[in-house]
Amino acid sequence: MEIVSFGETCLRLRGREGIVVTDAYPRIVGPTGRGLTGDICTYSHPDGQSTLGLESAAKPTSKSKSKGRSKAENGVPTSLEPAFLLDSPGEYEIHHVLISGVRTYRDDELGAQRGANLCFVFELDGIHVVHLGHIGHLLTEEQLDEIGAVDVVCVAVGGSLSAARAAELVAQFDAKLIVPMPLDGAEAPDGELARFLHEMSVQLGEPAPKLTITASTLPSETTVVLLESRSRS
Repeated sequence: MEIVSFGETCLRLRGREGIVVTDAYPRIVGPTGRGLTGDICTYSHPDGQSTLGLESAAKPTSKSKSKGRSKAENGVPTSLEPAFLLDSPGEYEIHHVLISGVRTYRDDELGAQRGANLCFVFELDGIHVVHLGHIGHLLTEEQLDEIGAVDVVCVAVGGSLSAARAAELVAQFDAKLIVPMPLDGAEAPDGELARFLHEMSVQLGEPAPKLTITASTLPSETTVVLLESRSRS
């Protein structure tokens, strides 16, 4: 499986089963998507896009099999319009990719300040990846059970959570790989990314252009991998 960053929480995950793109908001990848394509496109929160179901969702939804939505009417980059759009909680199997969407929030007040968020779990090439979106709180035991065991945690840095809180969040998982997703401004020399890496006891190094892993090459100890953003390149 290959993971590439396109800026902030926008990632492309490529496996044998298909290609998943997360949080491809036009403000990050532009209205055309700059050629970014995929089979499945997930959105963790509306980010001003009125077509996304999260915008009107105010309460938790029970976990169930769902058909999702095949396309957005607007607000999705044109290069991703053919992709299958997921923006709601539930369990899905699309292009042989197993996906779970778990309801969370963008603040620590059940969404009262910033609204809903979705954490998505993907199984690609036998590897379980959780993309935490713009989550603003630690996970409950129920939410952890819904997410299940994961190998890779992708966590936003510089959003609602402080660096220390983000480190506490990823510690809730027994994951082998941590992929920080720095939000706008977090990469400043004294910004939240540097503080997060300090909390994780990691030195800030050169970001990698991509992360390529297999089930057999997962590290034995928790490892933090910072990815280079292809956004606006």
